[in-house]
Amino acid sequence: MKQRDIAERVVITGMGAVTPLGLSVQESWEGMVAGRSGIAPITQFDASDLPVRIAGEVKGFDVTQYMDAREARRMARCAHLALAAGIQAMADAGLGDQVPNPERAGVVMGTANGGFDAGVETWETLKNKGYKRINPFTFVAILPNMPAHHLSARFRCLAYNSTVVTACASGTQGIGEATEAIRRGAADLMLAGGVEGLIHPATIAGLATMRVLTTGNDSPETAMKPFDARRDGFAFSEGSAVMVLERLDHALERGARIYAEVLGYAANTDAYHVAIPDPEGAGAVRCMRWALEDAGVEPAEIDYINAHGPGTEVGDATETKAIKILFGEHAYRVPISSTKSMAGHASGGTGAIEAMACVKTIETGIIHPTINYEVPDPECDLDYVPNVARKAGVHTTLSNSFGLGGQNACLVLRCYQE
Repeated sequence: MKQRDIAERVVITGMGAVTPLGLSVQESWEGMVAGRSGIAPITQFDASDLPVRIAGEVKGFDVTQYMDAREARRMARCAHLALAAGIQAMADAGLGDQVPNPERAGVVMGTANGGFDAGVETWETLKNKGYKRINPFTFVAILPNMPAHHLSARFRCLAYNSTVVTACASGTQGIGEATEAIRRGAADLMLAGGVEGLIHPATIAGLATMRVLTTGNDSPETAMKPFDARRDGFAFSEGSAVMVLERLDHALERGARIYAEVLGYAANTDAYHVAIPDPEGAGAVRCMRWALEDAGVEPAEIDYINAHGPGTEVGDATETKAIKILFGEHAYRVPISSTKSMAGHASGGTGAIEAMACVKTIETGIIHPTINYEVPDPECDLDYVPNVARKAGVHTTLSNSFGLGGQNACLVLRCYQE
């Protein structure tokens, strides 16, 4: 492990989440361990005319538990979900509604699409009812930086504030960039994570025409099959996870409970294609290697990999190839699983949800499974923890996010050691 000064060590002291598996971190984690699918028929709109009619919706979410209805109408769904996760994270960190020092607290959130849904709805209102009926808050609701804004305003985080928009890597990169902000002295505490709230006809139709979505409409719970030979794409989903990150000495001074340490981070690009990963996995290999180097750990020290594992034919095979290139023989020993097999692909939120799963793995000593894995693929021949959770001593994890546009981001997390 790389030796860092205590002021450069970054630890996780709080977490919050709303996902297709539950309305909290604990509910979501229990669903993962149980191998429960969060994929179901779409209820947020009539999808009967679309070729894909299933998704991972956040079920039973009531935004008025977190804000009044008037305030909620000024925001897109992504902001609702991010605020819910952020409020949970702050409570979990023992901070309530107030950061210790506003001028030393910041926010970094990742999102792929922001409030795209608010923009589409505004266009429909303009066409059908005229401009006078448009919500005056629509333009700001569309902006991708609104989740980060609303979190900073809610908790008076006045320091570094940023939004990462790197497709499927956004949530992972959001946590990584927040870690870097603390390391370079820009903040003592950061709220960080990712969000997507875009179960919308335009999104589902667009992804369906790209042929990246599973068409398992008749059996939603078994539609996501990462690394399985029968895989035919991912189920789009929504959700958010937010973490409280702190400089280690700051966390110790206030007596905070420490879940884990962010040991390493890297982000890069394939520079290859807008939708297809480099078939040799070169970008993924570099990103994983650089994250391990930043952490100061060897590949053999990784006890668990939370894979990007989107359930696409090319994506799963390429990630498997990249892991084998970097990890060598250890690739066949290290357990790997795909959170997306249960939670679906929440785009900009998915990396943060998966980082949360890594923290829970470290905390509980349980690796959640990759569900619906039944037919092995010769190209995907590693240990994907099929169908049943596994007890294991996990100290160090690697979380991968490999997104559209060749955007890659990786995090190395480790159990806290003095």
